[in-house]
This record gives sequence, C-alpha cells and structure tokens, in this order.
Amino acid sequence: MSIQFIENTERFTGKAQAYVATRPGYPDEAIDYIRSLAPTGAVFADIGAGTGKFTELIARCGYEVFAIEPNDDMREQLAVTLAPFQNARIINSTAEKTTLQEKSVDVITCSQSLGWLDLNAFRNECKRIGKINGIVISLFNRTPGDNPPLSSHRYTTEQASELFFRKPTVLEYANPIHYSRERWLQFKASISDSPLPSDQGYEAHIDEVNATFDRRNVDGLLRIDFVTRIYFERIELLK
Repeated sequence: MSIQFIENTERFTGKAQAYVATRPGYPDEAIDYIRSLAPTGAVFADIGAGTGKFTELIARCGYEVFAIEPNDDMREQLAVTLAPFQNARIINSTAEKTTLQEKSVDVITCSQSLGWLDLNAFRNECKRIGKINGIVISLFNRTPGDNPPLSSHRYTTEQASELFFRKPTVLEYANPIHYSRERWLQFKASISDSPLPSDQGYEAHIDEVNATFDRRNVDGLLRIDFVTRIYFERIELLK
C-alpha cells in the first residue's frame, strides 16, 4: 500500500497546550544514550520539535540545537519551553526544507515526528545538512503490542522508522506514566486525530475516553506502560 501524503503541518493546531501538559517525555537513560552518540560540541537539529518535549532535554545538556517546527500553535509553545536556552534556535520550516546550511549538523533527531514526513525528501535533506559521520535518530513513545494498521495519509512513527533506516541500531527504555482522569482527557485531546470541541462526534469521543478511564483506572490513576524506542544510523548509510 502506498501512502498519499497530505499537508500535515496543521494537524496539531489547537492541541499544543494539551500536548505539553500530558504527552510523555523521555527517560534519563534514553537521553544519556543519545548523548553518548554525539561528538563533543555537537550541533543538533530537532525535526518537528513540537512543543519541545525532547528539544528541551537536549538544550539542557548545552548542545547547540536548531528546533524545526512548521505549526504555528506548536511553535508558540516551543518558544515558551526553550526561552531559558540561548543555545536553542527555533526555525519555522519543514523537515524536507529545513533552510539549514549544508553539512552543518552532527545529530538529526525526530521525536515522535518521522511518521508525518515525506521520507524520501527528508532522507535527501539529512544528507544535505548532515556532517560527515553525522547520525539520524528517531525516538518515540509506544505501548507494548501497539501495531496500528497503515493509515491512508501517514505512517506511524514506528512504521516510518522501519522504512526510513536501512540497518539501524534499535533500543528500548521503560517509560511508564500515570494519568488522573483530567490528565487522561488532556492526553487524548493532544492526539492529532482526536476531534476538537467544535467538531462533530466530539461528545461521543469524550464518552469513550471517560469509559476507558473507568474500566482501567486503579485508585483514580490509569497507568500507561509507555516504552521509549530509539532508532539510529549514520547518515552515510542512508541510501
């Protein structure tokens, strides 16, 4: 089945606040591993940086980071997240046309974003902006057994990672999260395909989300056993 890509830059419009409040971050062990891959003084490009969930963790380590984010709502929240960091620069551009200089980046990261990209065009952009011996990393949070069917408009991040890389190194780290009912509702609201309050079917969606919490919560908390998965490969191996 071939994917017919449509404009994805607006799919998170109206969801930035819910996203930053409830989407899982990344465990220290995963960040430490990524740091171990980066050369001293590395320059990062975080592609589809969103609200900065991952970008902030890299910026805190002192690396120079270019945060690439095309969505206005997400970029507004990204600016709040990265305000304390003079080493982080936000760029309003896309993964396929980052506007970064050739051979300027040591580490290219996609946190939860690879499935939204035109993989062939992004691969070419990685080769253009990546330094010799640079690396590309896809990292994302998933739940065990999560294997959704192929969508008509995009790959999941995991499917995209399997297709994008040739011979990647793949690692996993436990990343469990506990949600109250309010945060569970916010988390579900942060998902790209979830209806907004003005959309048809919103009330039915909320009823279903509440019913899931009622079935699965223990003492008022719903535990989601997220796993952070990392794929990485040297740029020169991308064909």
